[in-house]
Amino acid sequence: MSQPSLAAQEVAVHQHELLLYFTLLQLAIIVLAGRLGGALARRGRQSPAVGEILIGILLGPSLFGWLAPEAFHYIFRSTPPEPLQILSQVGLLLLMFQIGLEFDFAHLGEPKHRRTVWRIAIASLLLPFAFGLGFGYLSAPQLSPGAPPLASALFVATALSITALPILGRIMIEFGLERSPLGVIAISAAAINDVVGWLLLALVTTLTLSGFDAADFALRVALVLGFLVACWYGLRPLARRLVRLGAQTPGELTPNRLGALLALIFLCGMCTQQLGIFAIFGGFMAGVVLHEERPLALAWQQRVSPFVNVFFLPIFFTYTGLRTQIGSLDTFAAWGWCLLVLALATVGKFAASYAAARLSGLNHPSAALLGAMMNTRALMELVVLNVGYDLGVISAQVFTMLVIMAITSTVVTTPALRHWLPRCGALARRGG
Repeated sequence: MSQPSLAAQEVAVHQHELLLYFTLLQLAIIVLAGRLGGALARRGRQSPAVGEILIGILLGPSLFGWLAPEAFHYIFRSTPPEPLQILSQVGLLLLMFQIGLEFDFAHLGEPKHRRTVWRIAIASLLLPFAFGLGFGYLSAPQLSPGAPPLASALFVATALSITALPILGRIMIEFGLERSPLGVIAISAAAINDVVGWLLLALVTTLTLSGFDAADFALRVALVLGFLVACWYGLRPLARRLVRLGAQTPGELTPNRLGALLALIFLCGMCTQQLGIFAIFGGFMAGVVLHEERPLALAWQQRVSPFVNVFFLPIFFTYTGLRTQIGSLDTFAAWGWCLLVLALATVGKFAASYAAARLSGLNHPSAALLGAMMNTRALMELVVLNVGYDLGVISAQVFTMLVIMAITSTVVTTPALRHWLPRCGALARRGG
């Protein structure tokens, strides 16, 4: 076999250097823009995550591509999107590990207000899911004509059901609610929402990839269940033993331990990707099996989490922004559908949570505050939407509508907290 010519080698090197140049240009802009978005959000008395998400959307065709199309195409379209896509997926894998690692399952067994927690969790799952299922099925022929209506409906229903636990947690800490009775109720109900939501997403993904073939679906579900059992009863004790080896102090994150952790995350991601339910589930499970290692979680939060939040998260938000095309909502009918899904999502979460809280004996301001907190979606919603978009079960138009819904539902959380919190009384105070 003949060797490539010198000219061909020079062309390949030039193409690689060009790809590196544009990738570094994109990363520099994304990281700086993410910092700017977070700072502006703080000035606007919003969570920094809200600003980071909005900046990511604005860097896409919806604003930057519209205002300066030549510059937009030069920066983001001169080379293939694969480097940014891969980096966003690696970042998402690390983020999901981080979420699983920091997940406090003790909230799910909090004896005080337990009945209220379960009522709110169940109500805020069932009503949005029913609304999303109806909307997705009825709108699929018009909005996602290339997708199976049931698959599209299931993804929309799952998207409307999830509450963004990480973003809600960050907002609650900013308001000092993380250890108050209301905060415990909200974070516990949101935790249940997230657990069920991720199980739903895995189930819906498996169902979609099986082509609704009963035998294939049953096999995939059995494999996923086998993976979960293997992680909990096999990997969990082994991983906990490994992360404690070679550490002079509990939770010390030595280079060897960090390397082992990263390998564990990537291997779990590879397993779930091969099972057909996306690598992010593997990252989440890797975190869950180590969630009891609190010193390790603290060390990760101090040393690795800032890099994930500053570097990888803005890449994911920008990657989502590059797929969001507000210009695709170019008719009154499209905006009508968008307003309808926004109304259904908000009413589904807020009304269900409010009614369940009132039924449990909470006063009007406390119930309204819980409804507003449970309506927070943001990051987790964007993860679900990207999965559905990659599978082709929701169109670019529906993707854009749901991104608008996710951002809007999160933006209104902080003003709602400022409005209702002073009226809530003892339930909103630490230890109240």
